[in-house]
Amino acid sequence: MAAYWIAHVHVTDPDGYGEYAKRATGAIEAHGGEFLARASRTVWLEGKERERNVVVRFPSLEDAEACYRSEAYQEALSFAQGAAERDLCIVEGN
Repeated sequence: MAAYWIAHVHVTDPDGYGEYAKRATGAIEAHGGEFLARASRTVWLEGKERERNVVVRFPSLEDAEACYRSEAYQEALSFAQGAAERDLCIVEGN
């Protein structure tokens, strides 16, 4: 069963976050991740609005979690720390 990363992001340092995004893309793709939405137009209906929203499909929940915990993604993530406020979850689905 597929799984989806859903991230809501408020960028505070565009340069630092840009470096994160560049590095994270390779780590995500290496784990079978496919970007379905990335900084697309958003209509916010409830909760705390964030201007950047990302949805990534992985082959399974295990692949999605392995990606997050991988050395390559954790290295990329170090560039997002202090450069963005983020909420990220993994949702299993079709």
